[in-house]
Amino acid sequence: MIKACIFDLDGTLLDTLTSLWYCSSESLRKEGLCVLPRENYRHYVGDGARTQVERYLRDTERDSNADPAVLHPGALLHDPHDPGDFPYYFDSYMRELDLHADYEVHPYEGIPELLDRLKAAGIRLAVFSNKPDPATVRVIRGAFGGELFDMVLGKREELPKKPDPAGVFMILEQLGVKPEETLYIGDTDTDMITGKNAGLFTLGAAWGFRGRKELEESGADAVIGRPEEMLRYAGI
Repeated sequence: MIKACIFDLDGTLLDTLTSLWYCSSESLRKEGLCVLPRENYRHYVGDGARTQVERYLRDTERDSNADPAVLHPGALLHDPHDPGDFPYYFDSYMRELDLHADYEVHPYEGIPELLDRLKAAGIRLAVFSNKPDPATVRVIRGAFGGELFDMVLGKREELPKKPDPAGVFMILEQLGVKPEETLYIGDTDTDMITGKNAGLFTLGAAWGFRGRKELEESGADAVIGRPEEMLRYAGI
């Protein structure tokens, strides 16, 4: 019997691609670097903020047409391809995320109705994301309020990021449920591996950032194309 569902955030519950692109682009622009296409972020994101920044710094370069009026002081003194300058660029991104984490964020079609059905059936709901914890809590509360989810967990310093299952185990303990009583749903290979590492039944969200092929190849127990298809796996 299913007693709990753990959801990834970005690309699963919420379409945050524009937000993640916008925060990154604002940082790049203010550091005098070339802004990258929005679609690139489907593959930049999913493995935590640090990895996201590493990925887009790898692909950017100095923008010869940068507007001096918007540059941060000292922006031109740093090199996006120098590992020693990574903390500078990461801090720049985090400042933008703090300001714009909920920029043009909205639930995927069918998600609010799915969550209401699960909640009405007495199933505990949780979020586990590699997005930094403050931003995770902020966007979930902004989209769904503060009462729908029983636990919301983003990336914290004391916890390893997904696919390490430590965060899943923390949620299971908090909710008082067993792995075999819990569904895990996400949209990336990282999510499927996370669920498997914790011994959970994993559902791939094909509407998310990566698509069906990656989910199937990463060992999802099932891949669904619409949120309401999750109900039958929950026994509703």
